[in-house]
Amino acid sequence: MSAPVSNVRPAPDQVLVDIVDYVLDYQVDSALAYETARNCLIDTLGCGLEALEYPACRKLLGPIVPGTVVPNGAKVPGTQFQLDPVQAAFNIGAMIRWLDFNDTWLAAEWGHPSDNLGGILATADWLSRNAVAAGKAPLTMRDVLTGMIKAHEIQGCIALENSFNKVGLDHVVLVKVASTAVVAQMLGLERDEIINAVSLAWVDGQSLRTYRHAPNTGSRKSWAAGDATSRAVRLTLIARTGEMGYPSVLTARTWGFYDVLFKGQPFKFQRPYGSYVMENVLFKISFPAEFHAQTAVECAMEVHARLAAAGRTADEISRITIRTHEACIRIIDKQGPLANPADRDHCVQYMVAVPVLFGRLTAADYEDEIASDPRIDALRAKIICVEDPAFTRDYHDPDKRSIANALTVEFADGARLDEIVCEYPIGHKRRRQEGIPLLEAKFRTNLARVFPARQQARILAASLDQQALEAMPVHEYVDMYVI
Repeated sequence: MSAPVSNVRPAPDQVLVDIVDYVLDYQVDSALAYETARNCLIDTLGCGLEALEYPACRKLLGPIVPGTVVPNGAKVPGTQFQLDPVQAAFNIGAMIRWLDFNDTWLAAEWGHPSDNLGGILATADWLSRNAVAAGKAPLTMRDVLTGMIKAHEIQGCIALENSFNKVGLDHVVLVKVASTAVVAQMLGLERDEIINAVSLAWVDGQSLRTYRHAPNTGSRKSWAAGDATSRAVRLTLIARTGEMGYPSVLTARTWGFYDVLFKGQPFKFQRPYGSYVMENVLFKISFPAEFHAQTAVECAMEVHARLAAAGRTADEISRITIRTHEACIRIIDKQGPLANPADRDHCVQYMVAVPVLFGRLTAADYEDEIASDPRIDALRAKIICVEDPAFTRDYHDPDKRSIANALTVEFADGARLDEIVCEYPIGHKRRRQEGIPLLEAKFRTNLARVFPARQQARILAASLDQQALEAMPVHEYVDMYVI
């Protein structure tokens, strides 16, 4: 006969305590983290502005009830929507993630820490507008940057040693947890209330990775992060009412997260929370492509140039071998039909074939009009992936964190091109000096998609000046993005 389970309410799980103590007590003093956060902010908002060009994204935006305008509500950049913070977080989060062009973190679990900006910016804007309406001081953009640094850190540090994808869960669970903790601190919740809020995020229903993988790959992967960060705001507002939490949500026998969803294994941690993740985050600068393919696309662009220089065409290619790392093979090595843009931007063969053929890879290249070109599938069928264990080791090495790919092109006449190798993509920390001017150029391009020249200039003047941006009230910065 088994012993009865104690009904004495336990102390909160240490994982919850560590997250909450970090958001409440840790003082970010890294100038590099704040500078990187500013670059992350403009890049992330720019990705959202580009997504507005796509009807599939725009149809999801706006209030739940058409025509609703919330007094002192959060505004959605690039639109005229003014919404409650939960719906605004969904809108901003969906825009940010739609084209798979915002930042990336790769470890045991991968993800996109800037997904958290949806909840952070919506909450900060809402709080600022209400503070001003009440005659109080608004939050500043430094508060937003601090929230971004801490959300990046929570999501990224948990991801370092814990693979959610291997148990079939999507990485947006970490967006929900990180956003909840940071938003709760912004809202002024007490320590016990924040612990309750974070526990609610862990006990909540978690997304399956079904929508990221064949044969079900689909557009939910483009709004899943918006859903997660908005859910975080909702759960935090529930916790603010005094709603109870679940202190052993992770460790409870049988019913806790570890036993139900993580094969009974507790989380492992490589390092304490600080500002490491923001300082080392990966930017997608040149290509809207799943990050494990970024270096492969850079190599493919070089293949295109070499073909042109040699007077050859892609029709002469008999095989392209991609020497790569295990994560690339597990996630984006695909053969067979590709059903939609979400399927194509998670297929390394597609992401290599397009630049080899055309010397480019843009968001529009995943749409049906381009994908219907028979040359793409013909070349895709000639591309194979082979794991290099050294590439896999360097991918996981905390001192390297490379995302290496190498392409070898063989021709039908027996000739071949020398292998092209790229270990670190343009958005890697090791290439910051080279990458930041291109990141700023990407932001300028995205601003020009939506705003007239004078408005672009005002946004740029505020966004590229670290001190000016940090001192600016949140609502004044967001107001510059209203069209």
